[in-house]
This record gives sequence, C-alpha cells and structure tokens, in this order.
Amino acid sequence: MRELTWLDSAVNDIIRLRAFIVNENPRAAKRAARAIKETAQRLRENPLMGKPVKDLTDYRDIFIRFGAGGYILRYRIYLDIVYIVHIRHYREADFKI
Repeated sequence: MRELTWLDSAVNDIIRLRAFIVNENPRAAKRAARAIKETAQRLRENPLMGKPVKDLTDYRDIFIRFGAGGYILRYRIYLDIVYIVHIRHYREADFKI
C-alpha cells in the first residue's frame, strides 16, 4: 500500500471548499469533505484510477461525484507516494497547478 501525502495546496483547497458550503449546509460540507478524503484513501491501493492530465506528465485527475456536480482531485504519483495536489469544484475554470 502506498503512502498518501496531502500537499498544503490541497489542504487549503479543502478548507476553502468547506467554507464555501458550510454556512449554507453544514451537513453537506461534512459529506463533501468525507467523499474527498475517502476517494484519496482509495488511491493508496489503486493509484492509477484517475485519468492522466493532458500536458502534465505524472499528474492524474479523478472526478468525485457529489450532489448534482462534484469535485476534481488532482494528484501525482512519485515513487511509492501519492501526493494530493489540488481539489477543485468541477465548475471552477481556473484549475491550474
């Protein structure tokens, strides 16, 4: 099983995304965070489950369904470590590293 490491950028994304929904629906904010964390944990055993990112060698994206939309978790595999790089809502247009 691979090691899983959350980069500061991904942690900040989780905080930002949670803050966006928490006032409107605190339970949905918890469920969204749980869905993201559970998907990340699955990468420990199946790191190639995400789709390769065009023009970014070694990076992959995985779509996490949530409600009527979802989130995109971007990660990178290096040696035996899966690095969680960013998380964005699928409607965010500025998904860059």
